[in-house]
Amino acid sequence: MNAFRTLHRSILILFAVVVISIVTLVHFTASKIVAEQSRAQQQSISPAITLIIDHLLEPLHVSQTLGQAKELQNLMKNKDIDESAMFSMLERIEKEFNMEFFIASEGSRTQYNSNGTKLALVEGEVDWYFRYKEAPKDAIADIGQWQDPHFYIDLKIYDDDGAFLGFFGISKSLDSFVDIFDQYKRQYGYDFIFVDQDNNIALSSDPDLIVENATFKTLESLDWYQDIDLDRLPEGSLNNLLVKTSGMDALIAEVKVDPFGWTMYLLTPLQERQTEISRSFIISIVTLLVIIFALFMLIYHLLYYFKQDMQKSFQTDPLTRLPNRNKVELRYAEMLDKGQQVGLILIDIDHFKAVNDTHGHNAGDNVLRQIANMLSNHLRHGDVVGRWGGEEFVLLLPDTSPDQAFDVAQKLRETMSSMTASTGSASLQVTASFGVSHTDTPRPLTEVVGYADDALYQAKRDGRNIVRLQLSKTE
Repeated sequence: MNAFRTLHRSILILFAVVVISIVTLVHFTASKIVAEQSRAQQQSISPAITLIIDHLLEPLHVSQTLGQAKELQNLMKNKDIDESAMFSMLERIEKEFNMEFFIASEGSRTQYNSNGTKLALVEGEVDWYFRYKEAPKDAIADIGQWQDPHFYIDLKIYDDDGAFLGFFGISKSLDSFVDIFDQYKRQYGYDFIFVDQDNNIALSSDPDLIVENATFKTLESLDWYQDIDLDRLPEGSLNNLLVKTSGMDALIAEVKVDPFGWTMYLLTPLQERQTEISRSFIISIVTLLVIIFALFMLIYHLLYYFKQDMQKSFQTDPLTRLPNRNKVELRYAEMLDKGQQVGLILIDIDHFKAVNDTHGHNAGDNVLRQIANMLSNHLRHGDVVGRWGGEEFVLLLPDTSPDQAFDVAQKLRETMSSMTASTGSASLQVTASFGVSHTDTPRPLTEVVGYADDALYQAKRDGRNIVRLQLSKTE
């Protein structure tokens, strides 16, 4: 599901909650309620919307944004799962977002949690994984882990070919919801009931309705629901229905939480109403709607720019600040889409291991940054330089013939061999070996890199600090 489109629809749903709640409040205003009571009820709607955003939709949006990260997909699609890298990423994003995350890998059939624990996903023992794997939805919310019940958001993760990699998501303890709902209920008097697609009560402001020992309570088990004649309701909706609960009249607002397939029922306790609502109250409602809508639009844009920043961070090498492999692959695809021929240069620093062994890894990092700056400063317009991995760099040269690419590599080799790199405590002469390849037809980047890699190893065999060129047999 497209995260941006989901975010847009979710904000419209949240705005609809405000509209429905206010219209419901106005419609059922009776003759004896004072203006101050009406205003107090209206003011409680805004915290209700904030609660839904902060504790249900914001975790969904965060997990959807992170779920698109190439780092996550690469970790999950590896045949041999790097558990250390998996836990490291989970721990990092838990600290950054102050939420608990998990990854359920299809490859290893193991669930990795950001608290450092893991769980074998054995069919017959862990029901949710295999049940939701076959479900048509890509975003699922459920309640699980019965010894300590948690609210989970489960997102299906796929690779670029559409192959299922497993689940990624967020978990929150039900105790946290109970505390939040209790505080809200004591302050505003409202009751929340969140019901899943099977009419099971998943979350509620009433702690007696929270799932316990793997047993859900259902909407049908509630006294007020049993008194309703469902056949007389339009399309079975409870919206704007007046019911009696705990000996008091309450008005129901029904809102579909589409991303989860859930329904939220907001029960508003009513007292005797005045026969009509004053004009000042109507003005207050309109003003509140404008303010809330403006806040939603602000949140919308903040989350959009946050998503853009996240995408940028996942495409940049943190050490050299150069584009990483993901970004290089995207730029290569853009060049092919424009019909450009592309020269490719693969650069490997000679004897770099000796720099790390002699001067330390911090010194090696300093050298890498200086070389990255040198390469960036010698780019032509339209060229791309990125870190390919370790001590290797890659250059993409659009609209460049093989001979021109070779000449560029020679100039860079000469520049590098004449530069002095500082480790912080010493100065070093640094050289590199260069492998050059080229394509004038659309072909995978891995294939073009493969030819450059062969040329690079030939340069090393021939004594290093050399440029070698290798083209495909069709060129």
